[in-house]
Amino acid sequence: MTDTNPLEYLGGRGAQLNTANPYQKQRQTFDNIDFLDEPWLSETKTEYFSEHPKKIVNKVASPDIGLAYSMNPYQGCEHGCIYCYARNTHQYWGYSAGLDFERKIMIKENAPELLRKTLDNPKWKPEMIMLAGNTDCYQPIERKKKITRRLLEVLLEYKHPVGIITKNALVLRDIDLLTELAALNLLVVSVSITSLDEDLRLKMEPRTTTYMQRLKVVEELSKRHIPVNVMVAPVIPSINDSHIPDVLKAVAERGAVSAGYTIVRLNGAIGEIFTDWVQKNFPDRAEKVLAQIAECHGGALADSRYGTRMKGEGKYAEVIANLFRIHKRKYFEGRGVPPIDYAAFKRPERGQLSLF
Repeated sequence: MTDTNPLEYLGGRGAQLNTANPYQKQRQTFDNIDFLDEPWLSETKTEYFSEHPKKIVNKVASPDIGLAYSMNPYQGCEHGCIYCYARNTHQYWGYSAGLDFERKIMIKENAPELLRKTLDNPKWKPEMIMLAGNTDCYQPIERKKKITRRLLEVLLEYKHPVGIITKNALVLRDIDLLTELAALNLLVVSVSITSLDEDLRLKMEPRTTTYMQRLKVVEELSKRHIPVNVMVAPVIPSINDSHIPDVLKAVAERGAVSAGYTIVRLNGAIGEIFTDWVQKNFPDRAEKVLAQIAECHGGALADSRYGTRMKGEGKYAEVIANLFRIHKRKYFEGRGVPPIDYAAFKRPERGQLSLF
């Protein structure tokens, strides 16, 4: 059962419904909307909630992501990307993975203090921490809250390595800190660019910055000698797979040093959310898209298998892999992310000892 508005398409939102939360015993439904005196209108305003978690740095258990730790200052993401794997995590907070994920955002107010506490622990050894790994650390509310910036200030103070992944041009606000971190070989910035087609972006990633702005991010960071990796992720069959060559060419011309990709997978509630979206936005090819996604994941839309879930398997996944490999070789020959300096990590001296 889903909570959805059959009377209108919600512009500016990716999901068009609220899928049922499997952890809730009760839910509100609108099965007999035809008998209402007035149309039911979905609440589209974004709400923000302050949270004070006990920790902010989380161990990444997945062996095929290539990260040690992640750090998410926000839960939920107003960007509204229809394919986002983080949608399912919103259910643990009592919300839906659908519209709730985009319009009920939790802010981890004490994140910088928690990070400092983690790095001060004598048992802590420096490993790459990813900002954010789950939801975008530069989503719109960051402009006001500046939690990501404060986290970067702590990391710079400790000379601790950090990776950033974002699709928001707000990252350029912090170019002063990023330049310092990069000069110490402590940083790599990944920018997510799934296409260069603005019409597609508005449907698939409705509240993100434009693709042209993201290309500007790549160019501006590269000018400051900040290593930029571009993620063409996720690749969605018959939606943006053919855009791979153009994206790789454009970002290479603007100075990116590396690129990667993943194939979309629709685990949990995302399968229902995405299916609804693709049927409404691409009715002429919806069944083809879904069939090709399933072909890449052993016949199912969902795939949790380590080693295959990110790149898929089968003939169609091989076609995508070859397309990416050929054009990466063409545009990125001789480029690469410089090694991270883990030895630079140093806890700042405080109190009287700092006087000597």
